[in-house]
Amino acid sequence: MHEPRDWKARFFTIWVGQQISLFGSAIAQFGLIWWLTQKTGSATVLATASLVAILPEVFLGPFAGTLIDRWNRRRVMLVADSFIALVSLGLAFLFWSGKAEVWHIFLVKILRALGGAFHWPAMTASISLMVPKEHLTRISGLNQTIRGVINIVTPPFAAFLLSLLPMHGILGIDVVTALCAVTPLLFLSIPQPAREGKQSPYFRELKEGFRYVWSWRGALYLFLGATVLNALLNPAFSLLPLLVSKHFGKGALELGTMEAAFGFGTIAGGLILSVWGGFKRRIYTSLLGMLGMSVGVLTLGFVPAHLFLVAVGASVLIGVMNPITNGPLTAIFQAAVAPEMQGRVFSLLSSMAIGASPLGLAVAGPVADLLGIQAWFILGGIGLFVMGLGGFFIPSLVRIEEGPKDATEPAADSTSSSSPR
Repeated sequence: MHEPRDWKARFFTIWVGQQISLFGSAIAQFGLIWWLTQKTGSATVLATASLVAILPEVFLGPFAGTLIDRWNRRRVMLVADSFIALVSLGLAFLFWSGKAEVWHIFLVKILRALGGAFHWPAMTASISLMVPKEHLTRISGLNQTIRGVINIVTPPFAAFLLSLLPMHGILGIDVVTALCAVTPLLFLSIPQPAREGKQSPYFRELKEGFRYVWSWRGALYLFLGATVLNALLNPAFSLLPLLVSKHFGKGALELGTMEAAFGFGTIAGGLILSVWGGFKRRIYTSLLGMLGMSVGVLTLGFVPAHLFLVAVGASVLIGVMNPITNGPLTAIFQAAVAPEMQGRVFSLLSSMAIGASPLGLAVAGPVADLLGIQAWFILGGIGLFVMGLGGFFIPSLVRIEEGPKDATEPAADSTSSSSPR
């Protein structure tokens, strides 16, 4: 399936274009959030903007994944990237003409999320058809490194651009960088999964996607674990400003220091993973990352107020362990999931993981008010530790890279499964 001599040239040409587009999108998102902040000064508006960017992917994901597996993935990426660029172009026109309103931002975030619901699973599912299996973990590590770089570079660079350009200029950057993602896709092919026989009806294939995951007990445990951990960890880090200000008694400079420490840790962890490649059993690398991350999160939960530098060190550790945890998981599914099922599997994973965040955020505030801000970090750290350590003792999770024993029989692995807790 792979062409060893030319896979790097083709893959990295497409990959570089995608990363440039991600950077442009991050600049545009920063600019829009800052515009909403300046325009309204409302926490409710900012929270609503975050929510409308999440919900389309949560609800549309499983349905989009089935279409991705039915359609040509290169064309899906082309249409999704082009659609997102056109949406940004439309909003740029509204800003240029002085007619942009808050509701326009909400609508644009919804439309961009719709495009993203198709784009990310299509790109992730395509990587396994372009990259040899032995390099998948390294590519995942490289992706994590780039995300870390974008997270660190975007805020100061976008703030600098905002001092020079109007909002329609900022959105114009997003359109131009999107062209960098679209152009290689016009000329380079992406291998497509082989399909046997006549295409099944849509809803039968949708059902097959759920059945595929249900029959694969290791993947099911991993999906559920990722959902629970997102419900615990995302709210914890949304409370980071309060941890810095109320617990440590520090200000914006110290908050920036902790966020930068996490970002640099993520870059370092991604580089380590891309060079090392992880253990032969990728799941061991991920479980080790969970244990390491649990140490960092628990440290934030227990560190006394006078030891701020320890908290900074914990942020570095969490950042390093983040790609070591998540990179191998992506590689596991890319290597083990049947290519013709990957759109459905990645979309389902994304929907479950992202969908847990709003639920966690809804209860994070009251819990933090009742038990203290550090309590949520303790809960997240314990959850990470239990999953990281317990995973070594769950046979179906340890053997996850063998894939589902029988994707057509939902109960195929039920005799050997055990509770993840």
